[in-house]
Amino acid sequence: MTKDMTNGSPMKLILGFSIPLLFGYLFQQFYNMADAIIVGRLLGEDALAAVGATGSIMFLVLYFAIGIAQGFGVMIAQAYGAKNERLLKHYVALSILLTLIISVAVTAITVPTSRLMLTAMQTPANILDMADSYVKIIFWGIIATMFYTASSILRGIGDSKTPLYFLVFSSLLNIILDYCFIRFFHMGTDGAAYATVLAQGISAVLCFAYMFWRFKILRTHRSDYYFDKQGVWDLMRIGLPMALNFSITAVGTMILQSAVNAFGSSVVASFTAAMKVEQLSTQPMPTLSTTMSTYCGQNLGAGKYERIYDGMKKAFFISLVLTGFAAVVCVFFGRAIVGLFLTAPTEEVLSYATVYLRTISVFFFFLSILYLYRTSLQGLGKGMVPMIGGILELVGRLAVIMLFAKDYGYPAVCLASPAAWIFAGIPNMAAYLLWKRRTKKLL
Repeated sequence: MTKDMTNGSPMKLILGFSIPLLFGYLFQQFYNMADAIIVGRLLGEDALAAVGATGSIMFLVLYFAIGIAQGFGVMIAQAYGAKNERLLKHYVALSILLTLIISVAVTAITVPTSRLMLTAMQTPANILDMADSYVKIIFWGIIATMFYTASSILRGIGDSKTPLYFLVFSSLLNIILDYCFIRFFHMGTDGAAYATVLAQGISAVLCFAYMFWRFKILRTHRSDYYFDKQGVWDLMRIGLPMALNFSITAVGTMILQSAVNAFGSSVVASFTAAMKVEQLSTQPMPTLSTTMSTYCGQNLGAGKYERIYDGMKKAFFISLVLTGFAAVVCVFFGRAIVGLFLTAPTEEVLSYATVYLRTISVFFFFLSILYLYRTSLQGLGKGMVPMIGGILELVGRLAVIMLFAKDYGYPAVCLASPAAWIFAGIPNMAAYLLWKRRTKKLL
């Protein structure tokens, strides 16, 4: 089930690796939609707004964890591509140790500060208590999210199918627990949070157990578990910039969420629903980017630069197709999908959501190149460039909100994310082309 991406047709390998990932990510998005639908229909508009108001804070924390995991996966991919089994096993063991330490530190920081962050984001008073209670439970369970690093380890050795199976299992379990906790145990929005933590924790344990049982190359021994400066540096020099990049992006979304919160809970609810549609329609983009991170990492480890150039060229044309797909979903089906989230959505809610979706769809090309080149550079070990891109992304969002939101209101807020994509996407693309030019001269 492992896949050596250093040999064979790049297009076939990219598509073959991406398709299981896509199914998994799409299933996860359908779960996220189902989660929001259950909350919105069973608990009402305020409950949906409360869960939605935590989105950017959760993005900040959870994607920091995911960034760390993906960074570790890049180094595992490079060791696998170099056929260095001893180093590979040490990276796996060290990833587990570092994940444990980081998860404890993140929990200690976020749980006491969650309400402060929500208040700073101008979360409407009528949903503040629900939002704080919900996000605190998620943060207490951050260790479950971080220990889903098993999926990044498996992708590093070319296995994109096993993470799909466990993701499907986790999502189905989450939906079942969501409905039961809310409908039968009357746990409110807290029930949705407990369902998420339990489902992720169970799935993470099972995924690790299966990984060690199924793949001999990943079976670690006591001798593999030790801290060494070089090993920690290798993992953190990729993982930390990736995590910080996600976190910087999340700060931008927190600023965006703060601007949306100022318009009241109805707008927050419509924005929450519209974001779900955006995430669903653009999901193939991060799927391709995850594939290219592994592809670039393995081929860099094997020293096969021409394969990297060829694969990136093909991935760019795939990105163009994905851009058109996402725009069609948002423009022609967005309003209908938004209507699923509430029992009787008002015209106001539908209108605000439609304005957002039609605005951002014009700029999806820049989002697609941001995804592609950011993670590909990370796979090539160039973690600092994407982090700088993350800072530019933050600047883009902040500039639009600070300069235009007061005078032009909600339509200006809708342009904040497209500005961020442009500010970050073009420099990342330029950085890859510069790397390609430099490495070609050395061949």
